[in-house]
Amino acid sequence: MKEKKLKVGKKGYVIGIDGGGTKTEAALANLTGKFLNLMKTGSSSSTNIGIKKTAENLAEVINKIKQNKKVDLIFLGLPGVEKIYKNKKEEIKREILKRLKDFDGKIIIDSDQIVAFRSGTDEKDGVVFISGTGCVCHGWRGNKEVKASGWGWLADEGSGFWVGQKGLQTVFKELDGRKPKTLITKLLFDEWGLKNQDDLLNKIYLNYSVRQISLISKIVDKAADKGDKIAKSIMEEAVKELVMSATTVINKLNFQKQIFPMVLVGGMFDSKITSQVFIKEVKKIAEKAKFLKPKENPVIGAVKLAIEQLITNKDQSIASNEDFES
Repeated sequence: MKEKKLKVGKKGYVIGIDGGGTKTEAALANLTGKFLNLMKTGSSSSTNIGIKKTAENLAEVINKIKQNKKVDLIFLGLPGVEKIYKNKKEEIKREILKRLKDFDGKIIIDSDQIVAFRSGTDEKDGVVFISGTGCVCHGWRGNKEVKASGWGWLADEGSGFWVGQKGLQTVFKELDGRKPKTLITKLLFDEWGLKNQDDLLNKIYLNYSVRQISLISKIVDKAADKGDKIAKSIMEEAVKELVMSATTVINKLNFQKQIFPMVLVGGMFDSKITSQVFIKEVKKIAEKAKFLKPKENPVIGAVKLAIEQLITNKDQSIASNEDFES
């Protein structure tokens, strides 16, 4: 497929897309980064739903959000494209283009990790740590990039799924009498409206989803916040795993004595225990690291990257993080 050469006017438009395994967000923006339209759709993970269904979901939201505007470029940040689907980008692109109406611009597919990173900073070098349902640490320095974790739900130690699974295993052990009582059990039964063990088994095994298990991590964190020792030990173990991944990336990029941004994204960093201990431990090896939690909608990262692809005149500059509107 030949790359298109674009002529971009001052009134050009872009679409940025922040993909995910559960939900996907798309933004139509002008070249100052102002959002003109914002929409959500379902999964855009080819790993979860396949290439064709991914293309259908993306094309549907793009067709709706365009508002008959002439869009010059669409930047797609998708999960899994830098590993399992690294060699399938062109196929994904073709499947999307088949389904688009009145579009003669350019599509760029990259990782959701670069989108997450740029949602928190305008710098090109630095580290992003995403810890939500799954987790991955990804860093860039010059032409070098390094990743740790991100192996999926069979691993991803320290992620929401990992913590949720640990919490659930603790509940099972308490119900058996193999382990002392924990507040996790009471909070889980109350949160899910469960009356007995059968309700729990039906909820888990008849309605199983990775997302559902990961949500138990919030219950574990709540129990830890209330002083439950078992819950605290799970959260502390999770932080150790996250710190190990971050340390690996920082060391490989030789960031130990450098000033660099570390963007923290995902529900696990909403936990006080996780975020406070993580920052404290990482600062021991990289004291100059700047920890950032994006305040803007994460899709702003994809919008920034789309605009940067369009504006090539050195005298033109992209607005800073503070200048972007959502």
